[in-house]
Order: sequence, then C-alpha cells, then structure tokens
Amino acid sequence: MKQAVQIHANDNVAVALKALPAGTKVALDAQTCVLVSDVPAGHKFALLPLQKDEPVIKYGQPIGAAKRAIAPGEHVHTHNLRTLLSGELSYTYTPIQAKQGKREAQTFYGYLRKDGKAGVRNELWILPTVGCVNDVATALERDAQSLLGGGVENVRAFPHPYGCSQMGDDQEHTRDILANLAIHPNAGGVLVLGLGCENSGVQEIQKRMEAYDPQRVRFLVAQNVEDELASGMALLSELAANMAEDKRVPLPASKLIIGMKCGGSDGFSGITANPVIGRFSDKLIAMGGSTILTEVPEMFGAETLLMARCINEAVFQDTVSLINDFKQYFEAHHQTIYENPSPGNKEGGISTLEDKALGCTQKSGDSPVVAVLPYTGRVSQNGLNLQSAPGNDLVATTAIAAAGAQIVLFSTGRGTPFGGPVPTLKIASNTPLATKKKNWIDFDAGRLLTGDTLDALGDALAALVLETASGKKAKNEENGYQGIAIFKTGVTL
Repeated sequence: MKQAVQIHANDNVAVALKALPAGTKVALDAQTCVLVSDVPAGHKFALLPLQKDEPVIKYGQPIGAAKRAIAPGEHVHTHNLRTLLSGELSYTYTPIQAKQGKREAQTFYGYLRKDGKAGVRNELWILPTVGCVNDVATALERDAQSLLGGGVENVRAFPHPYGCSQMGDDQEHTRDILANLAIHPNAGGVLVLGLGCENSGVQEIQKRMEAYDPQRVRFLVAQNVEDELASGMALLSELAANMAEDKRVPLPASKLIIGMKCGGSDGFSGITANPVIGRFSDKLIAMGGSTILTEVPEMFGAETLLMARCINEAVFQDTVSLINDFKQYFEAHHQTIYENPSPGNKEGGISTLEDKALGCTQKSGDSPVVAVLPYTGRVSQNGLNLQSAPGNDLVATTAIAAAGAQIVLFSTGRGTPFGGPVPTLKIASNTPLATKKKNWIDFDAGRLLTGDTLDALGDALAALVLETASGKKAKNEENGYQGIAIFKTGVTL
C-alpha cells in the first residue's frame, strides 16, 4: 500500500494514507518528500514550500491559504491553513462539456405502482401529521407487526415533533414533506394519522398529495373516533389486505432515483467513497436513471464546478439561487456561513469548508446537472438533480427520500448507524471502518487504496444498489434504524 497520494497533478499537498511519523521518506509518483512533522492518516502535508497567504491546492483547486510559511513535509491542517471563502458571490455561466456515459440496460425486481413509479420495498407506513400523536403511531407500529408477511415487508411509524405551532415556510414544509412521503412508491400502504386540531391536519396533507391510489392510503383523525388504536389497526389491516397481491417484477434501472449524502466524513471520503458514488451516479444516469445531490452548505467552495455542468443557463441561474439563498439563510440568523467542517471532520483530516466541499461534490460524478429542486420538490427529470436542504444527516436524507429517492447512498469516514425512511446504504471511506463496524457498513470503498479500480468499485456498488432495490436489506434496515426529520427555519408558537 502507498504511504500517501497526490490527488491531482497540480496539488501542492498530498494525503497520508496511514499515520506517518516525522522523518518518514515518502515516495510519490513524481517526487519524494521527507516529513518534518508527524502526519495522521487522512491528513495533508506540504509537497512544496508555501508562503504566507499562498493558496493550498488539493483536488486541483484551492482549499484555503497558508496562515504562515509552511515547509515541505510539514503537516497542513487547521493550525496553519485558513479558508478563502467569504459572503455571497457573483457567478458567470461558463459551461463545460459534461461527460455522458455509455447507455446500458440493467434491471431490478421491484414493485410497479399504478402511477408508473417503482418501489423497492412494500412497506406499511404510519405518518403522524403532528407530534401529539407520535406515541399512538409507535403503538400502532408495535401492534401491526402481526400484519407482516402476505405482501407486507415492514411496518414503520415515522414520529416527528412538528405539525402544529408552526408558521410560514415551516408549516408548509411539514405539510409538503408528509404529503410527498404519503405517496412514496416504497410504501405499499400508508396510514396518515392526525389528531384533529393541528394546523397541518389530515385534510391539509391530503390536498397536497398528488393523485394517489385510494387502495393504498387511509386517513385517521384520532379525535373523531372512540378508540384510535382499534380504529388504526382496522385501517392498517385493510391496507395489508390490499398489499397481499403485490409482487416484485422485473423493472428497468431507469426507474431508480438514488439519493447521495455524506456524513462523518474524513480525509479519505473525497478520495475513495465519494468518487466511487460519483462513478455509480454516472453509470445509473447512463442507464436512464436519476440521482440527487443535496446538503447545500457543503457545496460552498465547489459550487462553480457544479455550475459549469448545468445543461443550460436557466439551470445555472437556479444553482446560483440555490447557493446564495442558503448563504442568506445563514446571514438572516446571524450565523457564520463557513462554520464548517465539524470536529469529527477535522480529526479525520478535513481542514476547511473548501476541502470538505471539493470532496463532497465528488459524489456528483461527471454528468450534467439537469435540474435544481426546492426543499420539498420532487424529481421530474432523469439525470443529476441538485436539491435545497441542509447538511444535517437525517434532515437531508428525509428530503431526498421525499423527493422520490427509493435508496440513499451515504458515504462516511467516521461511521454512523442511522437510516432514513428508505434503505440507506453506508459506504465506508476506509477499510478499518468497514472492518470494525460491519453492523453499520454496507460497502467498503477503502479498497480503492489497496488495488481495486474506480471502475470496478463503481460496478460493484451498482450491483449492490440493484440487489438492494430487488429486496436485499441495508444494514440500517437489518438494525431497524429508520426515521425522518423535517427542516425547521423559523418561529415556533
């Protein structure tokens, strides 16, 4: 195994692939460097002498500037590297020819819904419209385990704290996210459970749902019945009976929408896991499918690379608004726009937001950006979509699931057990994590550092996605870890 890697020929730093003590002679493809300080695994060291304020280059792009002079072989991190990012920027559309993959035809075994959408699961969902009935929803989830089998693959309630005491965008976001989940193709049956006096009640959710199949959705207002548990179980039993005949059938991969997210990133995430997801994204798009990239604050510093791949100027302008609107959100709350990366990111070797963003956006591959979705938007164009949502893991994962993603690919260098409302495949950036946390991790992208090629791992990840779409459980499903979170931006009454 190599000791370190220079990601791009123009980089003036390299990344240590294992912990390297001072005095280590590191052989790279084009040069040799002797370390003058200890460098932890995943962290950077200088390849050239860097002067104060000189840009530090990684991924072929600036990730910040030197706070002081840095010697060749010296550890480069938060102690001697600062961000170059500031407030809102002006952008010019300078398109490049984004790469188009060779079209392939592959299939999976899923559930074809009446609206033509494809589900990769046939689950029975309980969606509370307001936090006041969360405990009723979880009690129904417990009692409805008796309905498993006969077409029902899983029964899941999705409690959340909202649905009332909200105003403006917050209230609309709650209504729209719940409405989108109520028509998600992974749910063969949905019980929309309300209290009866909340702002975002059953009727508000129902009128925001697109034309839905009445065979697979039921509504219950707890205040209108004598025994909400008995009434709820009766409705869930009806839904389960309607699901009994649902069968998996061969479907084209073009019906897949896959979300892409990262969390607990480290210095390897942008070298292994995210590029592997990017290669998969290009492959799925070549099959006619779609992917969604979100967590907008983690695009800051790499946004121009996405803007250059927009299919036209209208999509470019939408991307500019996506970025600047999120910066305005930070400023409106008197928060520092670039208060990122997290302590865990820094421990893993990520020093600045540019460093994090350039690694994060590797998940988008090389395909053109075809559309920009608002927070509660839904995918309507095949290809690479950007979506407005924060970096928070569960909020972002819920957003891309509500946008139509049947599966989420989640890269991580530190590890996490969580799962969203859809299968959430964890892609480890390093083999030690994949080995240690086998109960969390679905795919080891660290193999890219030990001889596997990017193409081979992209193909292997595609095969896992198709298996998962055909019924193979993700680790989060095996563990029973599924949840939702809704983006809150304003006042609570």
